[in-house]
Amino acid sequence: MRYAVMAPVSAGVTADPDWIGGFAEHAEQCGFESFVVVEHAVVVTGYESVYPYDRSGKMELGPGCDIPDPLDLLGFLAARTSSIGLATGILVLPNHHPVVLAKRAATLDALSGGRLRLCVGVGWMKEEIEACGTDFTTRGRRADEQIDVLRALWNGDSEHGVSHHGEFFAFDRAVTRPIPAHPIPVHIGGHSLAAARRAGRRGDGLQPLGVSGEKLARLVRVMREEAEAAGRDPDALELTLGHGVPAVTVEKAESLAARGADRILLAPTPTEDLAAAKDELSACAQRLALR
Repeated sequence: MRYAVMAPVSAGVTADPDWIGGFAEHAEQCGFESFVVVEHAVVVTGYESVYPYDRSGKMELGPGCDIPDPLDLLGFLAARTSSIGLATGILVLPNHHPVVLAKRAATLDALSGGRLRLCVGVGWMKEEIEACGTDFTTRGRRADEQIDVLRALWNGDSEHGVSHHGEFFAFDRAVTRPIPAHPIPVHIGGHSLAAARRAGRRGDGLQPLGVSGEKLARLVRVMREEAEAAGRDPDALELTLGHGVPAVTVEKAESLAARGADRILLAPTPTEDLAAAKDELSACAQRLALR
């Protein structure tokens, strides 16, 4: 089992260089596999979209909460660490042009020594996505094409370039350098059947946080069936499930492994007290025997 740590965004500390840098360094020292950051390009005050992960329909991140750009934040943390994986969870694909995103992700991966993992999603906040210039209703089809563009540019021929002519994006003989230091995994975040299908057809894994029981089992089945239909190996796809840092135990990890989890993404208790946050990570790492 691999254990990842989510940045405590709701604590309002992720734009504090000393706080977030020290927290990521400590996560690495404790033996956690990767460090995960979130994205909202903007938070629209008084949004009407329904947040799907809370009964209230509202997310805990208010408009006064700092939410740094995820790739810029990971670049900063890459310089503060040496071995821990660097991941998004999730990056909102409709907010990005895939040609620019391919360059940014490849640069980060190359400079960090191949530590990047992208977990991407189509987003839920209609107001945010429209503010970034994208039609909310087309975001699923755009996401499929965006993933294809990313992979094509990362794997492209530097002599002849890559050409692409799709519904939303078009270019000829394009080359992007540097190339990634390793094949960048693209995991799909979301709890819908569309997300599971996308993971099976195009992704390297699925991250359906907040889902359990038969719904989770169905998502995993759909992902595997779609992978087989596309001629891909379903056993090569990873499943990331969520839990809380203070509550996770070896027994709970084994229970999640029995449901197919390859990685557990752990959410720390939101706090501005860096020492307390580090102590919580240390206790968790000791319980899980990470070192």
